[in-house]
Amino acid sequence: MGRRLVAQATARNADARPRPGACRRAPWLARPVQPAAGNRLDRPLVRRLAPGQGAAGTYARSDRRIHERPLMSHSCRFCSSPLQTVVADLGATPWSNSFLEPTEEAIAREKAFPLKVMVCSECLLVQTTETVPADEIFNADYHYLSSFSTSWLEHSRRYAEKMTERFGLDGASRVVEVASNDGYLLQYFAAKQIPVLGIEPAANAAKIAEDRNVPTHIAFFGRDTANELVGRGIRADLTAANNVLAHVPDIADFVSGFAILLKADGVATFEFPHLLRLIEGIQFDTIYHEHYSYLSLVAVERIFAACGLKVFDVEELPTHGGSLRVYAQPLTGTRAATEGLAKIRADEAKAQLTDMATYVAFGDRIAAVCEGFRAFLRNAKNEGKRVAAYGAAAKGNTFLNVCGVTAADIAFIVDRNDLKQGKLSPGSHIPIYEPARLEAAKPDFVVILPWNLTDEIVNAHAYIRNWGGRFVVAIPEVRVI
Repeated sequence: MGRRLVAQATARNADARPRPGACRRAPWLARPVQPAAGNRLDRPLVRRLAPGQGAAGTYARSDRRIHERPLMSHSCRFCSSPLQTVVADLGATPWSNSFLEPTEEAIAREKAFPLKVMVCSECLLVQTTETVPADEIFNADYHYLSSFSTSWLEHSRRYAEKMTERFGLDGASRVVEVASNDGYLLQYFAAKQIPVLGIEPAANAAKIAEDRNVPTHIAFFGRDTANELVGRGIRADLTAANNVLAHVPDIADFVSGFAILLKADGVATFEFPHLLRLIEGIQFDTIYHEHYSYLSLVAVERIFAACGLKVFDVEELPTHGGSLRVYAQPLTGTRAATEGLAKIRADEAKAQLTDMATYVAFGDRIAAVCEGFRAFLRNAKNEGKRVAAYGAAAKGNTFLNVCGVTAADIAFIVDRNDLKQGKLSPGSHIPIYEPARLEAAKPDFVVILPWNLTDEIVNAHAYIRNWGGRFVVAIPEVRVI
């Protein structure tokens, strides 16, 4: 078993004074409110804010108490500029991975937090306005494990092959992954006898990685963790940060850590859902409390430059509805900028991601998606059809809560992750079972909540067609497969 390097993961002071070039931390934390319960399909989906409470197109859930703040009181978590433009106001929802025990007591204790996203007109960072402390989400009870997706494992294997070949990695190199989860990625480098180290704040995921002989440092990543590792003689030829950049409240402290940890000729790669695809595909379900930021290349380049890194290459990926893989190096690095970088810059300019009007129009498109799905559920109920769902994913929980769906509308959810089985989905309180439940219950429709895995799920469970079952994808519009 790899040697465990244990570091205590501590929450940072939310009111700390910013260092030069560092992220200006929001000086407030989310205040919990109680979510409403019951079937919400017959209630209004959204309510318009009163004049002066937000830009045209903003909205909020009508059936939950929402903690409102004057818009001008919000400051950008990177540059401290006042936030004035609302991208999406999804009301108050529980944390997307806070699954419940099926008891009245657990339901009564459930808390919901405001879920509003705004864009900074100065640095163009799209971000949540409320900050839930990261150590309350990424802890020993964190339920997301990367290895439950076979397609994600294959993606990770290909990444290891490509990086090893492109950068000439061998037994004298070191690969460090930040937010290494259960060792899903580093196991492929370790199999090549390349030294690896994972950095992961969730102790349960880290233990699984250790059991796979992936040494794991239990900590949140930033300047302090990077300096600690460098002090131990650990520096990286390659760092990987897959689907974590959006998950950090102090994005400048996080990115600065890579500039510290990398060797002079080292490379850092970051994968994250592309804001451009989120807007084009109305992927509002990827908005949840764990995602503090929603990233465009134009914003990332500005942040990286202020934190000691420069981007030299970008690839487009199909993962998560359309992602970017950004390659960065220290400011002193000599790798030349590629055509891939120029292409994404041009794509974002064409989509007008620097124009605030692009973001203001997004809210009305969300409402249309939700109304379409609610109409589908009403029609299914009127026809006596039974509806289930596949995948208790975080994006699915956002989607169900914003659409006002409960167990009265979707009978159950199935999921391969046994940590979720036997529990209730947050907010919507739909029971979660193992996938075998589909065969036993034979629902007429199965809604695929992690729509980015549609092909994988349809191929694995094509047997539902034996009883006339059909799969349904709801974003960007209802589609019966």
